[in-house]
Amino acid sequence: MPQILIKLLAHLQADDLGMAELAALVATDAGMTGKILGVANSSAYHRGGRQVSLEQSMMALGTDMIKILVIGDSVFQTFNSFPNSGATDLRGFWKHSLTTAVLAREIARRIGYAQSEEAYLAGLLHNVGRLALLATAPKEYAYNFLAHDDEDLCAVEQRTLQITHTEAGAWLIERWQLDSFLADSVLYHHEPSERLEAAHPLIRILRTAHVLAYHADDIAQVIDACKLCGLNPEDADAMLAGATRQVEKSAIHLGIDLAGADDVPAPPAYAPPPPGDPVQQRLNEEVRNLVLVSEIGQVFTRQQQDGDKSGHGETGLLESMTRSARILFDFENALVLLENPTGQALVGAAIGSQQRIAEFAVSLAKGGAVAQAALERKLAFVRRDRPLGLPEEQLLRMLGAESMVCVPLVAGGRCLGVLVGGVASWQLPSCQKRERFLQSFGNQAASALEKAIQARGQARRQLANVAEEYREASRRVVHEVNNPLAIIKNYLSVLDSKLERQEPVGGELSVLHDEIDRVGQLVNSLTETDPMVNGAFDGSRGADVAKVVDDVLRLFRTTDFVPSNVEIVVGMAGQDSRVAGDPDAIKQILVNLVKNAIEALSAGGGRIEIANRGHVNRERSLYVELVVADTGPGLPREVLANLFAAVKSTKPGPHHGLGLSIVHSLVKQLNGHIACRSGATGTSFEILLPAHAGASAPATLPARALGSV
Repeated sequence: MPQILIKLLAHLQADDLGMAELAALVATDAGMTGKILGVANSSAYHRGGRQVSLEQSMMALGTDMIKILVIGDSVFQTFNSFPNSGATDLRGFWKHSLTTAVLAREIARRIGYAQSEEAYLAGLLHNVGRLALLATAPKEYAYNFLAHDDEDLCAVEQRTLQITHTEAGAWLIERWQLDSFLADSVLYHHEPSERLEAAHPLIRILRTAHVLAYHADDIAQVIDACKLCGLNPEDADAMLAGATRQVEKSAIHLGIDLAGADDVPAPPAYAPPPPGDPVQQRLNEEVRNLVLVSEIGQVFTRQQQDGDKSGHGETGLLESMTRSARILFDFENALVLLENPTGQALVGAAIGSQQRIAEFAVSLAKGGAVAQAALERKLAFVRRDRPLGLPEEQLLRMLGAESMVCVPLVAGGRCLGVLVGGVASWQLPSCQKRERFLQSFGNQAASALEKAIQARGQARRQLANVAEEYREASRRVVHEVNNPLAIIKNYLSVLDSKLERQEPVGGELSVLHDEIDRVGQLVNSLTETDPMVNGAFDGSRGADVAKVVDDVLRLFRTTDFVPSNVEIVVGMAGQDSRVAGDPDAIKQILVNLVKNAIEALSAGGGRIEIANRGHVNRERSLYVELVVADTGPGLPREVLANLFAAVKSTKPGPHHGLGLSIVHSLVKQLNGHIACRSGATGTSFEILLPAHAGASAPATLPARALGSV
C-alpha cells in the first residue's frame, strides 16, 4: 500500500486533515504532485493565469477533489501492477469500481456519515479481490474475471477456487491493519440486505452502492438496498445520473481511459464440470496431501538433525513448524504450547520474537478449547464471536486474529502440545475441509519434536554421566592424595626430630620429594578422561615388586603410623619379583591395602604379612602372586559381597569406602586380578600381576592355578 495513502487514511480517521497538512502530504510524492498540477491547469479548472505552485493548485482544486485524486491514483497505481493485469482489459473493471466509489461517497453524504472519503475508498476496493484471484489463478479465473458480479459468481468461485473474491479482497485489506470497517464492508457487500440491517454504516453504504452500480435494473434489489440506508428509491435515478458524470470527470483527471468499457456485456459466471467423479477427486486430494505430509516429515527430520548438531534442536524445529503451518494453511500467525513436565498444563514455547508467550500457560484441568484439543487429541476451531474462556481470548489477541485452529501434536499416543494458528473467520470453513491434512501435519511435527526432546534428554543424561564420572574421579583423587599427604606429614615430624639431633636427613628428604611428586601426579590426573588412569600402563616398563614393598615399608616404619602392637613381616626371598607394570601404581595399591590392614589391627594388634608366592599360570598367562594378609577380625559377609564397589564405609572421616575400589581399578588397569579371602582368623588380598616378559617359572616349582576371582 502506498505510503501517501496510508498517511491520508490516518488523517481521515483522525478527521484533522486541513489544507496545510494535505499540501505537506502531497509534496512528499513527486508523482502525485505532478498529477495535481496537471489537473489544476486543465481546462476544467484553469482560471486566468497558470497555477505554478502546488499550494495554488490545491487551493484551486479544493480539499474534496484532492482527496479523491490521492485515493484514486494510489489505488489504481497499486493494483494495476498486479500480475496478469497488463494482459487483461481492466476498463470495465475500473469503471464499475469508480461508479461504486462515487455512489458510496454520495450515499455517505446523504445519510450524514462523516467519513465520506472512506466510503469512496471502499467503493474503489470492493472488487479488488477479483484482481487477486486473477493474479493467483489466471488460467482458472480468466473467464469469470469478466463475469457479471452477483451471488452466482461467488458460488462459482467457492466451488472452483475454494475462496470468493469478497474473501480475497477482505484478506488483502486486513493486511493493512486499518482501524476501520473497510475490510468488513468488502467482505459483506454481496450479503442479503436483511442480514445487514444492524450492520455498521460503512457496510450498509457499500452494499447499497454496489446494488445501484450493478443491478440498477432490478427494482426489488434497489428498493431493499435503499432501505438499508434510509433512502427513497426515487433518489436512485438521480444518484446514478450524477455518478455517470462524476465517473467520466474522475477518469479524465486520473488519466484512465474508459472508452468502450461497456461494449462487451458481462457474461454469467461459469464453472467447468468436474474432471472426474467426486470419489476420484477426493482420492487425488488425499494422495497429494500424503505426498505433502511425507515431504514435511523429511523437512522436520532434517531440521531436528541439524538442530541436534548445532545445539538448537527444539527451537529451530519449532520455528520450522510454525513457518510451515503459516505457508501451508495460510495462518496469519502461529505459536506452540507444549505440555509441562507435570502434565498439568500447556506452556507457551518462546520462538523468535514471541518471548511473551513463554509466560503463558493453559491449565488442562480447567477445560477450554485448547485444553480439550490436547486432552481429546482432536482439532479445535475457535471463533471470537462465540463464548470463550480467558486463555482463548488471550491467544486470539497474541495471534492478532479473529479465529484460530488448534492442532494437537500427537506422537506415540501422547499429546506433546498444541500448535495454534490464527486465521480470519471466513477461512475456517476451508481449514475444516483440510482437517485430515492438519491432523497429519500435527502428527509429523510431533514425531520430529519427540525425537528432539529425546535427543535433549539423552544429551542431558550424557552430561550428567560425565559430571558424575568426574565427581567420582575427584573423590578418588582426593582419597588417594590423603595417603601421601599423611606420609609427608609424618615425615616432616621425623625430619624435625632428626634436625634437632643433627642427624642425617637425606633419606627422609628423598621420601618427601617422591611423595610430593606423587601428589602432583594425582592432581594432574584430573585433566585426563579417566583421572585415575594416565593412559594404559606400559608393560615393557617392568617393576620390581620387592623394591616397591621396601619403599612402602620404609614409608610406614619411619613414621608413627604403625602402632607398636602391629607387626609387619615380608616374604620375598628366592622369588622372581619382576612384573610388567607401573611401580607407582603398585605402590598405590600396597599403600591402600597396608593402611587398611593397620586400621583393622589398631584396636587389638596383630600381624601383617606381605609375601610373594611366586608365579601362577592362569588361562595360559604368567602372573606373579602378591599377598597382603592380616590377622584381624575378618570382614562381615555383606561387606565382603560388595568389597570393591565405591560405597560409603562405616569408618569415620571423609572419602572412606573408596580405597578398595581404587585398588580394584588399578589392578585391572595393570591387566591383573585381585581376590579377597576373609574369615575369623583374618583377611588376605591375593593379587595376580602380569609377570615381566623376561620372567619364567623355575623348573622345580610347578605352576599353581588360582581359583576364579
